Amino acid sequence: MALTTSNTSIPKLRARMGSISGKSYLPRGVTLSPVKLDGVPAEWIYPPNYSPQTIVLYLHGGAWTLGWTNTGRSLLAYICMAGRSRGLAVDYWLAPEYPFPAALEDCLTAYRWLLHNGISPKNIVIAGDSAGGNLVLTTLLALRDAGQPLPAAAVCISAVTDLACTGESFQIKKDPGLPTNFVRTMIQYYIGDQDPLQPLISPLYADLAGFPPLLIQVGEDEILLSDSVRLADKARTAGVDVQLVVWPNMWHVWHTFVPILPEAQKAVNEIGAFIQKHLT
Repeated sequence: MALTTSNTSIPKLRARMGSISGKSYLPRGVTLSPVKLDGVPAEWIYPPNYSPQTIVLYLHGGAWTLGWTNTGRSLLAYICMAGRSRGLAVDYWLAPEYPFPAALEDCLTAYRWLLHNGISPKNIVIAGDSAGGNLVLTTLLALRDAGQPLPAAAVCISAVTDLACTGESFQIKKDPGLPTNFVRTMIQYYIGDQDPLQPLISPLYADLAGFPPLLIQVGEDEILLSDSVRLADKARTAGVDVQLVVWPNMWHVWHTFVPILPEAQKAVNEIGAFIQKHLT
């Protein structure tokens, strides 16, 4: 993907992502329904085999800037199928028009909307990929610090945890799907002149004590490998139940190739088993 550094490139990037995303190829029997969560746009995803008691609250990737696409919609549908749960995707406000903390505030609003509508936190798993994985962690952090109940578990797929970009893999890995210059530019759009070491921006620098069980999946070939490995180490030190899975020879969010790529289907099945384990 070509990248320029001016804000005028963002609409073009979004249009290109929409074009690449193409049509939504959903598993048979999956249905969609738009909804507003106290003003925040979102979308329900219902697989045919879901339990009405359980929910996957999904925070999409796209570098905080590119938005909810058919690619993300399809991935969440397969995750919901594997987890036998309905999904709720948050279409949060995007940078650079709405920089930090706008996206985080929308994610918090969505979670609180579920609680206000009678959903037990024990029946919620929060999940996300890439920038969405970052928002999963910062949402947990903000909820914990506010003294609010946390969900049953969380899933981070290829998460961005260190917006200072200090990880070893960021310096040495070459993931064609996620160039380092793209990441740095999108981070700047998201945080502006904020300190990237703030825990609500870079959860790697947060105290993770009290977090629910975490499943962290990352590809061996990702520039963000170190973000996941260091996060898992820090979470374990804080007493969190962590499952870190490094997938050999995989790139950033390879899950989007489900069901064509066997490794993508296996990773989604692993997420589904984790969801079912913590929601039953």
